[in-house]
Amino acid sequence: MNAGATPSHDPTGDEPARDRGVEVRDVVPAGGPVIRCLLSGDPGAPVLVLLHGLGEGSASWDDVAPGFAERFGVVALDLRGHGASGWPREYSYELMRDDVVGVLDALGLGEVVLVGHSMGGAVAHLVTQTRPDRVAALVLEDAPPPFPRAPRTLPDRPPGPLPFDWAMLTAVLADTDDPSLRWWPGLASVSAPTLVLAGGPTSTTPQERVPEMAAAIPDCTLVTVPVGHHVHVGDPDGFTAAVLGWLDTDRVARRIGTPGR
Repeated sequence: MNAGATPSHDPTGDEPARDRGVEVRDVVPAGGPVIRCLLSGDPGAPVLVLLHGLGEGSASWDDVAPGFAERFGVVALDLRGHGASGWPREYSYELMRDDVVGVLDALGLGEVVLVGHSMGGAVAHLVTQTRPDRVAALVLEDAPPPFPRAPRTLPDRPPGPLPFDWAMLTAVLADTDDPSLRWWPGLASVSAPTLVLAGGPTSTTPQERVPEMAAAIPDCTLVTVPVGHHVHVGDPDGFTAAVLGWLDTDRVARRIGTPGR
């Protein structure tokens, strides 16, 4: 890994993270851009990796990461094209998947608990489909795979600096509206125990797609926290309790190497 790597744009400030006792580390996965990682918790404990949604970043987990860090080593990423990670002008879910696997390799991590919100959830289940050896348990927050939607008109880029690459947004939205459903059959190959959290009727994600996804995953638990698409923001305590409660069930705890409660 390369702690001295520099993104190709102005990075977000590090001081707030350091003030929280979080280690800021830049990792360069093989063949990918620099990826900003925020590390916290017990480095000797099982590891929980957090993948954010579209246009967000590692800081979007600030309300829930400390609760996880009490029991896990926590790694929160800025995915490519976001925040202080590289903005390489090449974007797809598959490239983000490869970046995540590359970060796990660079940090010397084996199996992890992989948590993804929205876009990050789509990346997370792709990681799980292609590298089942790296995912001990999977949490998907309001994050069905891409599916066909009504045509949308993208807005013009707003003026001024943005916390993400506009080219990333347009590329990922095109992927998100993919009419082929090409990733749905792979859900049947997800071998990790999986928790799916739905945001309920006020979510911007069509909720009929969430139980459809859950039904396609062999070992899946579906829980609805009716606060909208950003469950971990709208109800951080409820989100943390739902995730930790599920991780504490005996069968999942045995899989990830923690004592059940």
